[in-house]
Amino acid sequence: MLRLFKKIITTGVVTEKYKVPKDDELEKLGIQIKRHIDKQFSGSIAIRQVDAGSCNGCELEIHALNNPYYDIERFGIHFVASPRHADVLLVTGPVSRHMQTALLRTYEATPNPKWVVAVGDCAACGGEFGVSYASCGAVANVIPVDMVIAGCPPTPHALMKGLLGLMKG
Repeated sequence: MLRLFKKIITTGVVTEKYKVPKDDELEKLGIQIKRHIDKQFSGSIAIRQVDAGSCNGCELEIHALNNPYYDIERFGIHFVASPRHADVLLVTGPVSRHMQTALLRTYEATPNPKWVVAVGDCAACGGEFGVSYASCGAVANVIPVDMVIAGCPPTPHALMKGLLGLMKG
């Protein structure tokens, strides 16, 4: 055990220093979002993400919003675990028949006023799956949608632009 501690002490830190990325467009976009959030929501907005039957491509991009590069929380956007705490529902994927009831219950549990954003091409129009015995198709076929963010999958930048457009509109 002492050999291990000695090795740790003599080796020191071997990771690379972290360089803060510079993305001026991202900063400007974030500042605009923060201004709208401060004005309309008293400093923060809560988002509940709902996977209604997607391939997880959109979820990966949504999760990227919380990584150190985008760090969307610094602009006052927080992801929450309960729809009862949410201001916005981000819904991904074509709504599978198995998720239809769960999506309706989530929508009903979200307090008014609420916004619903269909994220990705599948959520917008049903994508490859459309309407079938297993799929209701687009999110708008099940619940009212306030905004669509297109893409397969949309980039984190496009997601931020879509959220800003939602707040402006």
